[in-house]
Amino acid sequence: MAAGSVSPADYKDVVLFLATAGIVVPLFKRLKISPTLGFLGAGVALGPFGLAQLADQFPWLGAITVGNPQEVAQLAELGVVFLLFTIGLELSWERLKLMRRMVFGLGFAQVILSSVTIGGLVMLAGQPFLTAVAIGSALALSSTALVMPELAERRRLHSASGRATFAILLFQDLAVAPILVALTVFGRDKGGFTPADLLALAPAAAGLAAIVVIGRLVLRPMMKSVARARSEELFMAATLLIVIGTGLAAAAAGLSMALGAFVAGILLAETEYRHEVEVKVEPFKGLLLGLFFVSVGIGLDLSAVANKPLMTLGVAAGLILLKTVITGGLGRAFGLKQAPAMETALAVASGGEFAFVILNQAIGSGLVDPAVGEALLVSATLSLFVVPFLIGLGGKMAGRMAGAALRNETLPDDDGPPQVLIVGYGRVGQLIGEMLTVHEIAWRAVDRTPRSVEAGRRAGKEIYFGDAANTEFLKRMGLANAPAIVVTMDAPEATEAVVAGARSLRPDLTIVARARDARHAGRLYGLGASDVVPETIEASLQLSEALLVDIGIPMGLVIASIHEKRDEYRKALNRPEALGGRRKRARDSAN
Repeated sequence: MAAGSVSPADYKDVVLFLATAGIVVPLFKRLKISPTLGFLGAGVALGPFGLAQLADQFPWLGAITVGNPQEVAQLAELGVVFLLFTIGLELSWERLKLMRRMVFGLGFAQVILSSVTIGGLVMLAGQPFLTAVAIGSALALSSTALVMPELAERRRLHSASGRATFAILLFQDLAVAPILVALTVFGRDKGGFTPADLLALAPAAAGLAAIVVIGRLVLRPMMKSVARARSEELFMAATLLIVIGTGLAAAAAGLSMALGAFVAGILLAETEYRHEVEVKVEPFKGLLLGLFFVSVGIGLDLSAVANKPLMTLGVAAGLILLKTVITGGLGRAFGLKQAPAMETALAVASGGEFAFVILNQAIGSGLVDPAVGEALLVSATLSLFVVPFLIGLGGKMAGRMAGAALRNETLPDDDGPPQVLIVGYGRVGQLIGEMLTVHEIAWRAVDRTPRSVEAGRRAGKEIYFGDAANTEFLKRMGLANAPAIVVTMDAPEATEAVVAGARSLRPDLTIVARARDARHAGRLYGLGASDVVPETIEASLQLSEALLVDIGIPMGLVIASIHEKRDEYRKALNRPEALGGRRKRARDSAN
Protein backbone atom coordinates (compact mmCIF):
# COMPACT_ATOMS: atom_id res chain seq x y z
CA MET A 1 0.00 0.00 0.00
CA ALA A 2 1.39 3.42 -0.91
CA ALA A 3 2.49 5.73 1.88
CA GLY A 4 -0.28 8.02 3.01
CA SER A 5 -3.02 5.96 1.37
CA VAL A 6 -6.20 5.30 3.30
CA SER A 7 -7.58 1.88 3.98
CA PRO A 8 -11.35 1.33 3.69
CA ALA A 9 -11.18 -0.15 7.19
CA ASP A 10 -10.37 3.33 8.52
CA TYR A 11 -13.91 4.41 7.65
CA LYS A 12 -15.64 1.27 8.89
CA ASP A 13 -17.11 2.85 12.04
CA VAL A 14 -18.42 5.90 10.16
CA VAL A 15 -20.06 3.75 7.47
CA LEU A 16 -21.44 1.43 10.14
CA PHE A 17 -23.01 4.33 12.03
CA LEU A 18 -24.52 5.87 8.88
CA ALA A 19 -25.98 2.50 7.91
CA THR A 20 -27.37 2.14 11.43
CA ALA A 21 -28.95 5.60 11.24
CA GLY A 22 -30.46 4.79 7.84
CA ILE A 23 -32.11 1.68 9.26
CA VAL A 24 -32.95 2.76 12.80
CA VAL A 25 -34.53 6.17 12.22
CA PRO A 26 -37.12 5.19 9.56
CA LEU A 27 -37.93 1.88 11.27
CA PHE A 28 -38.43 3.33 14.74
CA LYS A 29 -40.39 6.32 13.44
CA ARG A 30 -42.69 3.92 11.62
CA LEU A 31 -43.11 1.98 14.86
CA LYS A 32 -43.67 5.30 16.69
CA ILE A 33 -40.74 4.64 19.00
CA SER A 34 -38.04 7.18 19.80
CA PRO A 35 -35.07 6.63 17.42
CA THR A 36 -32.80 7.30 20.39
CA LEU A 37 -33.78 3.92 21.80
CA GLY A 38 -32.80 2.43 18.47
CA PHE A 39 -29.36 4.04 18.66
CA LEU A 40 -28.92 2.76 22.20
CA GLY A 41 -29.98 -0.74 21.19
CA ALA A 42 -27.77 -0.67 18.10
CA GLY A 43 -24.81 0.32 20.25
CA VAL A 44 -25.45 -2.57 22.61
CA ALA A 45 -25.77 -5.05 19.74
CA LEU A 46 -22.75 -3.82 17.77
CA GLY A 47 -20.45 -3.12 20.71
CA PRO A 48 -17.71 -5.21 22.33
CA PHE A 49 -20.18 -6.63 24.84
CA GLY A 50 -22.62 -7.61 22.10
CA LEU A 51 -22.02 -9.28 18.74
CA ALA A 52 -18.36 -8.22 18.72
CA GLN A 53 -17.71 -10.93 21.32
CA LEU A 54 -18.49 -13.50 18.64
CA ALA A 55 -16.10 -12.04 16.06
CA ASP A 56 -13.45 -14.67 16.85
CA GLN A 57 -15.87 -17.47 16.02
CA PHE A 58 -17.52 -15.66 13.12
CA PRO A 59 -14.92 -13.39 11.49
CA TRP A 60 -17.47 -11.71 9.24
CA LEU A 61 -19.00 -10.07 12.32
CA GLY A 62 -15.84 -7.97 12.63
CA ALA A 63 -16.94 -5.97 9.60
CA ILE A 64 -20.23 -4.92 11.19
CA THR A 65 -19.27 -4.47 14.84
CA VAL A 66 -17.22 -2.04 16.91
CA GLY A 67 -14.50 -3.76 18.88
CA ASN A 68 -12.96 -0.60 20.40
CA PRO A 69 -15.39 1.99 21.88
CA GLN A 70 -12.64 4.63 21.91
CA GLU A 71 -12.78 4.72 18.10
CA VAL A 72 -16.13 6.51 18.16
CA ALA A 73 -15.90 8.24 21.55
CA GLN A 74 -14.16 11.39 20.30
CA LEU A 75 -16.59 11.98 17.45
CA ALA A 76 -19.54 11.09 19.71
CA GLU A 77 -18.49 13.84 22.12
CA LEU A 78 -19.44 16.37 19.45
CA GLY A 79 -23.05 15.24 19.85
CA VAL A 80 -23.12 16.64 23.38
CA VAL A 81 -21.33 19.78 22.15
CA PHE A 82 -24.02 20.44 19.54
CA LEU A 83 -26.79 19.60 22.03
CA LEU A 84 -25.55 22.18 24.52
CA PHE A 85 -25.14 24.73 21.73
CA THR A 86 -28.80 24.33 20.69
CA ILE A 87 -29.87 24.50 24.34
CA GLY A 88 -28.02 27.81 24.60
CA LEU A 89 -29.82 29.04 21.47
CA GLU A 90 -33.18 28.41 23.16
CA LEU A 91 -32.31 30.43 26.26
CA SER A 92 -33.19 34.03 25.52
CA TRP A 93 -33.39 36.26 28.57
CA GLU A 94 -37.05 37.02 27.84
CA ARG A 95 -37.98 33.36 27.81
CA LEU A 96 -36.18 32.71 31.07
CA LYS A 97 -37.89 35.72 32.62
CA LEU A 98 -41.35 34.51 31.62
CA MET A 99 -40.69 31.00 32.91
CA ARG A 100 -38.63 32.01 35.93
CA ARG A 101 -40.96 30.57 38.56
CA MET A 102 -41.10 27.09 37.06
CA VAL A 103 -37.49 27.01 35.83
CA PHE A 104 -35.72 28.55 38.82
CA GLY A 105 -38.31 27.33 41.31
CA LEU A 106 -39.43 23.82 40.41
CA GLY A 107 -36.37 23.04 38.27
CA PHE A 108 -33.90 24.28 40.89
CA ALA A 109 -35.67 22.43 43.70
CA GLN A 110 -35.77 19.17 41.70
CA VAL A 111 -32.04 19.25 40.92
CA ILE A 112 -30.95 20.22 44.44
CA LEU A 113 -33.25 17.84 46.32
CA SER A 114 -32.50 14.92 43.99
CA SER A 115 -28.75 15.57 44.16
CA VAL A 116 -28.74 15.84 47.95
CA THR A 117 -30.88 12.72 48.43
CA ILE A 118 -28.89 10.57 46.00
CA GLY A 119 -25.62 11.92 47.36
CA GLY A 120 -26.72 11.16 50.91
CA LEU A 121 -27.49 7.57 50.01
CA VAL A 122 -24.09 7.28 48.33
CA MET A 123 -22.38 8.53 51.51
CA LEU A 124 -24.35 6.00 53.57
CA ALA A 125 -22.91 3.36 51.24
CA GLY A 126 -19.42 4.40 52.40
CA GLN A 127 -18.31 6.76 49.63
CA PRO A 128 -16.46 10.06 50.30
CA PHE A 129 -18.26 13.41 50.26
CA LEU A 130 -16.91 14.63 46.90
CA THR A 131 -17.71 11.29 45.30
CA ALA A 132 -21.27 11.61 46.59
CA VAL A 133 -21.51 15.14 45.17
CA ALA A 134 -20.39 13.98 41.72
CA ILE A 135 -22.70 10.95 41.66
CA GLY A 136 -25.67 12.86 43.06
CA SER A 137 -25.38 15.70 40.56
CA ALA A 138 -24.95 13.25 37.66
CA LEU A 139 -27.92 11.01 38.47
CA ALA A 140 -30.22 13.94 39.32
CA LEU A 141 -30.29 14.95 35.65
CA SER A 142 -32.73 13.50 33.12
CA SER A 143 -32.67 12.97 29.35
CA THR A 144 -33.68 16.04 27.36
CA ALA A 145 -32.85 14.24 24.10
CA LEU A 146 -35.29 11.41 24.89
CA VAL A 147 -38.05 13.13 26.85
CA MET A 148 -38.74 16.18 24.67
CA PRO A 149 -39.22 14.32 21.34
CA GLU A 150 -41.38 11.75 23.12
CA LEU A 151 -43.63 14.45 24.59
CA ALA A 152 -43.85 16.14 21.19
CA GLU A 153 -44.83 12.85 19.54
CA ARG A 154 -47.62 12.41 22.10
CA ARG A 155 -48.69 16.07 21.76
CA ARG A 156 -48.11 16.74 25.45
CA LEU A 157 -45.63 19.63 25.19
CA HIS A 158 -48.30 22.28 25.77
CA SER A 159 -50.08 20.46 28.57
CA ALA A 160 -49.55 21.40 32.22
CA SER A 161 -47.22 18.45 32.68
CA GLY A 162 -45.39 19.24 29.43
CA ARG A 163 -44.67 22.80 30.53
CA ALA A 164 -43.47 21.63 33.95
CA THR A 165 -41.29 18.93 32.40
CA PHE A 166 -39.74 21.42 30.01
CA ALA A 167 -39.00 23.81 32.89
CA ILE A 168 -37.24 21.07 34.88
CA LEU A 169 -35.21 19.89 31.89
CA LEU A 170 -34.31 23.48 31.05
CA PHE A 171 -32.88 24.10 34.50
CA GLN A 172 -31.07 20.77 34.39
CA ASP A 173 -29.46 21.82 31.10
CA LEU A 174 -28.48 25.14 32.68
CA ALA A 175 -26.97 23.28 35.62
CA VAL A 176 -24.68 21.12 33.46
CA ALA A 177 -22.12 23.86 32.84
CA PRO A 178 -21.68 24.80 36.54
CA ILE A 179 -21.46 21.11 37.48
CA LEU A 180 -18.70 20.51 34.92
CA VAL A 181 -16.81 23.56 36.18
CA ALA A 182 -17.18 22.39 39.78
CA LEU A 183 -15.88 18.92 38.89
CA THR A 184 -12.89 20.54 37.19
CA VAL A 185 -12.20 22.47 40.39
CA PHE A 186 -12.70 19.62 42.85
CA GLY A 187 -11.00 17.11 40.59
CA ARG A 188 -7.61 18.79 40.90
CA ASP A 189 -5.22 16.68 42.96
CA LYS A 190 -7.87 13.93 43.10
CA GLY A 191 -10.36 15.85 45.14
CA GLY A 192 -8.00 17.98 47.19
CA PHE A 193 -8.69 21.69 46.91
CA THR A 194 -7.17 24.67 48.68
CA PRO A 195 -7.54 28.43 48.19
CA ALA A 196 -4.14 28.40 46.48
CA ASP A 197 -5.64 26.26 43.72
CA LEU A 198 -7.74 29.24 42.67
CA LEU A 199 -4.69 30.51 40.82
CA ALA A 200 -4.76 27.39 38.69
CA LEU A 201 -8.30 28.29 37.64
CA ALA A 202 -7.21 31.66 36.26
CA PRO A 203 -6.67 30.35 32.69
CA ALA A 204 -10.12 28.76 32.67
CA ALA A 205 -11.79 31.92 33.96
CA ALA A 206 -9.84 34.06 31.51
CA GLY A 207 -10.73 31.73 28.64
CA LEU A 208 -14.44 31.84 29.49
CA ALA A 209 -14.36 35.62 29.79
CA ALA A 210 -12.57 35.88 26.45
CA ILE A 211 -15.23 33.73 24.76
CA VAL A 212 -17.99 35.96 26.12
CA VAL A 213 -16.29 39.26 25.25
CA ILE A 214 -15.10 38.23 21.80
CA GLY A 215 -18.46 36.58 21.10
CA ARG A 216 -20.35 39.78 21.92
CA LEU A 217 -18.06 41.84 19.72
CA VAL A 218 -17.62 39.47 16.79
CA LEU A 219 -20.59 37.11 16.40
CA ARG A 220 -23.27 39.54 15.19
CA PRO A 221 -21.04 41.41 12.67
CA MET A 222 -19.65 38.09 11.46
CA MET A 223 -23.09 36.59 10.88
CA LYS A 224 -24.29 39.79 9.22
CA SER A 225 -21.37 39.67 6.80
CA VAL A 226 -22.03 36.00 6.06
CA ALA A 227 -25.75 36.64 5.53
CA ARG A 228 -25.01 39.39 3.02
CA ALA A 229 -23.07 36.88 0.92
CA ARG A 230 -26.37 34.99 0.36
CA SER A 231 -24.57 31.66 0.37
CA GLU A 232 -26.16 28.69 2.13
CA GLU A 233 -22.81 26.91 2.21
CA LEU A 234 -21.00 29.87 3.75
CA PHE A 235 -23.71 30.33 6.40
CA MET A 236 -23.48 26.66 7.36
CA ALA A 237 -19.68 26.82 7.46
CA ALA A 238 -19.81 29.88 9.72
CA THR A 239 -22.27 28.15 12.04
CA LEU A 240 -20.08 25.06 12.34
CA LEU A 241 -17.04 27.29 12.91
CA ILE A 242 -18.79 28.98 15.84
CA VAL A 243 -19.84 25.69 17.46
CA ILE A 244 -16.56 23.85 17.08
CA GLY A 245 -14.34 26.92 17.42
CA THR A 246 -15.80 28.02 20.75
CA GLY A 247 -15.69 24.42 21.95
CA LEU A 248 -12.00 24.12 21.13
CA ALA A 249 -11.30 27.52 22.72
CA ALA A 250 -12.96 26.36 25.93
CA ALA A 251 -11.01 23.08 25.84
CA ALA A 252 -7.75 25.01 25.39
CA ALA A 253 -8.62 27.03 28.51
CA GLY A 254 -9.09 23.86 30.54
CA LEU A 255 -12.89 23.72 30.32
CA SER A 256 -15.14 21.34 28.41
CA MET A 257 -15.97 21.82 24.74
CA ALA A 258 -19.65 21.56 25.61
CA LEU A 259 -19.41 24.57 27.94
CA GLY A 260 -17.82 26.73 25.24
CA ALA A 261 -20.52 25.79 22.72
CA PHE A 262 -23.21 26.48 25.35
CA VAL A 263 -21.91 30.02 25.90
CA ALA A 264 -21.79 30.60 22.13
CA GLY A 265 -25.41 29.48 21.85
CA ILE A 266 -26.52 31.94 24.53
CA LEU A 267 -24.70 34.79 22.77
CA LEU A 268 -26.36 33.95 19.44
CA ALA A 269 -29.80 33.56 21.05
CA GLU A 270 -30.23 37.33 21.27
CA THR A 271 -29.47 37.92 17.59
CA GLU A 272 -31.72 37.93 14.55
CA TYR A 273 -29.88 34.88 13.17
CA ARG A 274 -30.95 32.56 15.96
CA HIS A 275 -33.64 30.58 14.12
CA GLU A 276 -31.62 30.18 10.92
CA VAL A 277 -28.66 28.89 12.93
CA GLU A 278 -30.95 26.40 14.68
CA VAL A 279 -32.08 25.06 11.32
CA LYS A 280 -28.52 24.71 10.06
CA VAL A 281 -27.29 22.95 13.21
CA GLU A 282 -30.23 20.57 13.67
CA PRO A 283 -29.09 17.85 11.18
CA PHE A 284 -25.59 17.77 12.66
CA LYS A 285 -26.95 17.70 16.19
CA GLY A 286 -29.34 14.87 15.36
CA LEU A 287 -26.69 12.71 13.71
CA LEU A 288 -23.94 13.36 16.24
CA LEU A 289 -26.30 12.92 19.18
CA GLY A 290 -27.38 9.63 17.62
CA LEU A 291 -23.71 8.66 17.48
CA PHE A 292 -23.38 9.67 21.13
CA PHE A 293 -26.19 7.32 22.11
CA VAL A 294 -24.64 4.58 19.99
CA SER A 295 -21.43 5.07 21.99
CA VAL A 296 -23.45 4.91 25.21
CA GLY A 297 -24.95 1.62 24.09
CA ILE A 298 -21.51 0.35 23.08
CA GLY A 299 -20.32 0.96 26.63
CA LEU A 300 -23.17 -1.07 28.19
CA ASP A 301 -21.51 -4.16 29.63
CA LEU A 302 -24.18 -6.83 29.42
CA SER A 303 -21.98 -9.16 31.46
CA ALA A 304 -22.23 -6.72 34.37
CA VAL A 305 -26.01 -6.95 34.14
CA ALA A 306 -25.84 -10.73 33.95
CA ASN A 307 -23.33 -11.06 36.80
CA LYS A 308 -25.07 -8.65 39.17
CA PRO A 309 -28.63 -8.35 37.91
CA LEU A 310 -30.12 -7.45 41.27
CA MET A 311 -27.64 -4.64 41.87
CA THR A 312 -27.74 -3.05 38.40
CA LEU A 313 -31.48 -3.39 37.94
CA GLY A 314 -32.06 -2.43 41.57
CA VAL A 315 -30.06 0.80 41.22
CA ALA A 316 -31.92 1.69 38.00
CA ALA A 317 -35.31 0.95 39.57
CA GLY A 318 -34.37 2.76 42.78
CA LEU A 319 -33.25 5.82 40.83
CA ILE A 320 -36.55 5.95 38.93
CA LEU A 321 -38.61 5.46 42.09
CA LEU A 322 -36.67 8.04 44.10
CA LYS A 323 -36.83 10.76 41.44
CA THR A 324 -40.52 10.04 40.83
CA VAL A 325 -41.34 10.59 44.50
CA ILE A 326 -39.21 13.74 44.78
CA THR A 327 -40.45 15.37 41.57
CA GLY A 328 -44.07 14.41 42.18
CA GLY A 329 -44.00 15.99 45.63
CA LEU A 330 -42.34 19.15 44.34
CA GLY A 331 -44.85 19.41 41.52
CA ARG A 332 -47.70 19.42 44.01
CA ALA A 333 -45.86 21.99 46.15
CA PHE A 334 -45.52 24.28 43.12
CA GLY A 335 -49.22 24.20 42.32
CA LEU A 336 -49.58 21.32 39.85
CA LYS A 337 -52.60 19.11 40.19
CA GLN A 338 -52.07 15.50 41.15
CA ALA A 339 -52.30 14.08 37.63
CA PRO A 340 -49.90 16.54 35.91
CA ALA A 341 -47.50 16.26 38.85
CA MET A 342 -47.35 12.48 38.47
CA GLU A 343 -46.97 12.69 34.69
CA THR A 344 -44.10 15.18 35.10
CA ALA A 345 -42.42 13.03 37.74
CA LEU A 346 -42.42 9.93 35.54
CA ALA A 347 -41.14 11.88 32.53
CA VAL A 348 -37.96 13.00 34.36
CA ALA A 349 -37.49 9.89 36.51
CA SER A 350 -34.73 8.22 34.49
CA GLY A 351 -31.08 9.10 34.16
CA GLY A 352 -29.90 11.34 31.35
CA GLU A 353 -27.28 11.74 28.67
CA PHE A 354 -25.31 14.20 30.80
CA ALA A 355 -24.87 11.55 33.51
CA PHE A 356 -22.35 9.92 31.16
CA VAL A 357 -20.52 13.20 30.58
CA ILE A 358 -20.38 14.07 34.29
CA LEU A 359 -19.52 10.59 35.55
CA ASN A 360 -16.83 10.09 32.91
CA GLN A 361 -15.25 13.41 33.88
CA ALA A 362 -15.51 12.48 37.57
CA ILE A 363 -13.88 9.11 36.88
CA GLY A 364 -11.11 10.76 34.85
CA SER A 365 -10.39 13.31 37.61
CA GLY A 366 -10.28 10.65 40.32
CA LEU A 367 -13.42 11.75 42.16
CA VAL A 368 -15.24 8.47 41.44
CA ASP A 369 -13.75 5.01 41.53
CA PRO A 370 -13.83 3.49 38.02
CA ALA A 371 -15.57 0.31 39.20
CA VAL A 372 -18.31 2.31 40.95
CA GLY A 373 -18.66 4.70 38.04
CA GLU A 374 -18.97 1.91 35.48
CA ALA A 375 -21.65 0.18 37.54
CA LEU A 376 -23.63 3.42 37.80
CA LEU A 377 -23.28 4.05 34.06
CA VAL A 378 -24.77 0.63 33.35
CA SER A 379 -27.73 1.38 35.62
CA ALA A 380 -28.21 4.84 34.08
CA THR A 381 -28.17 3.30 30.60
CA LEU A 382 -30.82 0.76 31.60
CA SER A 383 -33.03 3.56 32.91
CA LEU A 384 -32.88 5.31 29.52
CA PHE A 385 -34.50 2.34 27.81
CA VAL A 386 -37.70 2.75 29.82
CA VAL A 387 -38.22 6.49 29.19
CA PRO A 388 -40.97 6.00 26.52
CA PHE A 389 -42.74 3.51 28.74
CA LEU A 390 -42.59 5.87 31.74
CA ILE A 391 -44.03 8.73 29.69
CA GLY A 392 -46.76 6.47 28.34
CA LEU A 393 -47.53 5.26 31.85
CA GLY A 394 -47.68 8.84 33.08
CA GLY A 395 -50.17 9.75 30.36
CA LYS A 396 -52.39 6.79 31.18
CA MET A 397 -52.30 7.52 34.89
CA ALA A 398 -53.07 11.17 34.25
CA GLY A 399 -56.03 10.17 32.09
CA ARG A 400 -57.42 7.92 34.81
CA MET A 401 -56.97 10.49 37.56
CA ALA A 402 -58.19 13.55 35.74
CA GLY A 403 -60.51 12.07 33.12
CA ALA A 404 -60.90 13.22 29.57
CA ALA A 405 -60.79 16.90 30.54
CA LEU A 406 -57.13 16.68 31.44
CA ARG A 407 -56.16 15.78 27.91
CA ASN A 408 -57.22 19.22 26.74
CA GLU A 409 -55.68 21.13 29.65
CA THR A 410 -53.04 23.63 28.61
CA LEU A 411 -51.08 26.39 30.26
CA PRO A 412 -50.77 29.86 28.79
CA ASP A 413 -48.02 30.11 26.20
CA ASP A 414 -44.86 31.24 27.96
CA ASP A 415 -43.65 32.94 24.79
CA GLY A 416 -46.64 35.31 24.76
CA PRO A 417 -49.78 35.41 22.62
CA PRO A 418 -49.93 33.85 19.13
CA GLN A 419 -48.28 36.10 16.56
CA VAL A 420 -49.04 36.74 12.91
CA LEU A 421 -46.02 35.88 10.75
CA ILE A 422 -44.93 38.39 8.12
CA VAL A 423 -42.62 36.83 5.52
CA GLY A 424 -40.70 39.63 3.84
CA TYR A 425 -40.01 42.85 5.74
CA GLY A 426 -39.60 45.31 2.89
CA ARG A 427 -41.87 48.32 2.39
CA VAL A 428 -44.98 46.13 2.04
CA GLY A 429 -44.16 44.03 5.10
CA GLN A 430 -43.39 47.12 7.19
CA LEU A 431 -46.74 48.69 6.34
CA ILE A 432 -48.59 45.48 7.21
CA GLY A 433 -46.74 45.37 10.53
CA GLU A 434 -47.76 48.96 11.24
CA MET A 435 -51.42 48.17 10.51
CA LEU A 436 -51.33 45.10 12.76
CA THR A 437 -49.83 47.22 15.53
CA VAL A 438 -52.61 49.81 15.10
CA HIS A 439 -55.13 47.05 15.75
CA GLU A 440 -53.06 45.66 18.66
CA ILE A 441 -52.30 42.35 16.92
CA ALA A 442 -49.00 40.72 17.87
CA TRP A 443 -46.67 39.89 14.99
CA ARG A 444 -43.12 38.91 14.08
CA ALA A 445 -41.37 39.03 10.73
CA VAL A 446 -38.67 37.21 8.78
CA ASP A 447 -36.54 38.47 5.92
CA ARG A 448 -33.57 37.22 3.91
CA THR A 449 -32.02 40.70 3.55
CA PRO A 450 -29.69 41.49 6.47
CA ARG A 451 -30.12 45.24 5.99
CA SER A 452 -33.91 44.99 6.40
CA VAL A 453 -33.54 42.77 9.47
CA GLU A 454 -30.98 45.11 11.03
CA ALA A 455 -33.15 48.19 10.38
CA GLY A 456 -36.19 46.47 11.89
CA ARG A 457 -34.20 45.42 14.95
CA ARG A 458 -32.98 48.98 15.49
CA ALA A 459 -36.60 50.12 15.40
CA GLY A 460 -37.42 47.66 18.19
CA LYS A 461 -39.32 45.16 16.03
CA GLU A 462 -39.12 41.38 16.36
CA ILE A 463 -37.46 40.57 13.04
CA TYR A 464 -35.44 37.44 12.27
CA PHE A 465 -33.09 36.51 9.47
CA GLY A 466 -33.84 33.22 7.74
CA ASP A 467 -35.37 31.27 4.88
CA ALA A 468 -39.12 30.90 5.39
CA ALA A 469 -39.30 28.37 2.54
CA ASN A 470 -37.71 25.94 5.00
CA THR A 471 -40.56 24.29 6.91
CA GLU A 472 -38.31 23.63 9.89
CA PHE A 473 -37.60 27.36 10.09
CA LEU A 474 -41.35 28.11 9.98
CA LYS A 475 -41.83 25.76 12.94
CA ARG A 476 -39.11 27.59 14.85
CA MET A 477 -40.86 30.88 14.11
CA GLY A 478 -44.01 29.65 15.87
CA LEU A 479 -46.19 28.66 12.93
CA ALA A 480 -48.02 26.10 15.07
CA ASN A 481 -49.64 28.91 17.10
CA ALA A 482 -49.81 31.63 14.45
CA PRO A 483 -53.34 32.85 13.57
CA ALA A 484 -52.17 33.77 10.05
CA ILE A 485 -49.17 34.23 7.79
CA VAL A 486 -48.79 36.93 5.16
CA VAL A 487 -46.20 36.52 2.40
CA THR A 488 -45.08 39.84 0.95
CA MET A 489 -41.99 38.82 -1.04
CA ASP A 490 -41.70 39.91 -4.67
CA ALA A 491 -39.95 36.69 -5.76
CA PRO A 492 -42.62 34.41 -7.27
CA GLU A 493 -40.87 31.08 -6.75
CA ALA A 494 -39.92 31.89 -3.15
CA THR A 495 -43.49 32.98 -2.41
CA GLU A 496 -44.85 29.72 -3.81
CA ALA A 497 -42.41 27.69 -1.68
CA VAL A 498 -43.48 29.50 1.50
CA VAL A 499 -47.19 29.10 0.77
CA ALA A 500 -46.82 25.40 -0.01
CA GLY A 501 -44.71 24.78 3.08
CA ALA A 502 -47.02 26.66 5.41
CA ARG A 503 -50.09 24.87 4.03
CA SER A 504 -48.44 21.45 4.46
CA LEU A 505 -47.79 22.22 8.13
CA ARG A 506 -51.12 23.91 8.93
CA PRO A 507 -54.18 22.90 6.86
CA ASP A 508 -56.30 25.32 8.89
CA LEU A 509 -53.99 28.34 8.62
CA THR A 510 -55.02 31.63 7.03
CA ILE A 511 -52.44 32.39 4.32
CA VAL A 512 -52.47 35.76 2.55
CA ALA A 513 -49.93 36.20 -0.24
CA ARG A 514 -48.69 38.86 -2.63
CA ALA A 515 -48.71 37.85 -6.31
CA ARG A 516 -47.01 39.40 -9.29
CA ASP A 517 -49.91 38.95 -11.73
CA ALA A 518 -53.10 36.97 -12.32
CA ARG A 519 -51.26 33.83 -13.48
CA HIS A 520 -49.07 33.87 -10.37
CA ALA A 521 -52.14 34.40 -8.19
CA GLY A 522 -53.76 31.31 -9.70
CA ARG A 523 -50.71 29.22 -8.82
CA LEU A 524 -50.71 30.50 -5.25
CA TYR A 525 -54.39 29.64 -4.80
CA GLY A 526 -53.60 26.19 -6.15
CA LEU A 527 -50.85 25.78 -3.55
CA GLY A 528 -53.20 26.62 -0.71
CA ALA A 529 -53.30 30.39 -0.24
CA SER A 530 -56.48 31.66 1.42
CA ASP A 531 -56.34 35.07 -0.24
CA VAL A 532 -54.01 36.46 -2.90
CA VAL A 533 -53.42 40.08 -3.93
CA PRO A 534 -52.06 40.35 -7.51
CA GLU A 535 -49.99 43.52 -7.91
CA THR A 536 -50.98 44.24 -11.51
CA ILE A 537 -54.71 43.76 -10.91
CA GLU A 538 -54.73 45.71 -7.65
CA ALA A 539 -52.76 48.56 -9.22
CA SER A 540 -55.21 48.66 -12.14
CA LEU A 541 -58.19 48.77 -9.77
CA GLN A 542 -56.70 51.57 -7.71
CA LEU A 543 -55.88 53.58 -10.85
CA SER A 544 -59.43 53.04 -12.08
CA GLU A 545 -60.82 54.19 -8.74
CA ALA A 546 -58.74 57.38 -8.79
CA LEU A 547 -59.68 58.11 -12.41
CA LEU A 548 -63.43 57.61 -11.94
CA VAL A 549 -63.54 59.79 -8.83
CA ASP A 550 -61.49 62.54 -10.47
CA ILE A 551 -63.81 62.75 -13.48
CA GLY A 552 -66.86 63.15 -11.26
CA ILE A 553 -68.37 59.68 -10.71
CA PRO A 554 -69.88 59.46 -7.17
CA MET A 555 -67.51 57.81 -4.64
CA GLY A 556 -70.11 55.23 -3.52
CA LEU A 557 -70.71 53.95 -7.05
CA VAL A 558 -66.96 53.79 -7.73
CA ILE A 559 -66.20 51.79 -4.57
CA ALA A 560 -69.07 49.40 -5.27
CA SER A 561 -67.91 48.75 -8.83
CA ILE A 562 -64.30 48.28 -7.73
CA HIS A 563 -65.32 45.74 -5.08
CA GLU A 564 -67.47 43.90 -7.61
CA LYS A 565 -64.62 43.71 -10.11
CA ARG A 566 -62.20 42.52 -7.39
CA ASP A 567 -64.60 39.73 -6.42
CA GLU A 568 -64.88 38.66 -10.06
CA TYR A 569 -61.10 38.31 -10.30
CA ARG A 570 -60.97 36.33 -7.04
CA LYS A 571 -63.66 33.91 -8.17
CA ALA A 572 -61.89 33.41 -11.49
CA LEU A 573 -58.50 32.82 -9.89
CA ASN A 574 -59.50 30.90 -6.75
CA ARG A 575 -60.56 27.64 -8.37
CA PRO A 576 -62.81 25.36 -6.28
CA GLU A 577 -60.45 22.41 -6.78
CA ALA A 578 -57.47 24.34 -5.39
CA LEU A 579 -56.46 24.03 -1.74
CA GLY A 580 -57.22 27.65 -1.10
CA GLY A 581 -60.44 27.36 -3.05
CA ARG A 582 -61.67 24.44 -0.97
CA ARG A 583 -60.77 26.18 2.22
CA LYS A 584 -62.39 29.46 1.20
CA ARG A 585 -65.55 27.71 0.00
CA ALA A 586 -65.85 25.83 3.29
CA ARG A 587 -65.34 29.04 5.24
CA ASP A 588 -67.94 30.90 3.19
CA SER A 589 -70.49 28.12 3.60
CA ALA A 590 -69.89 28.09 7.36
CA ASN A 591 -70.70 31.76 7.47
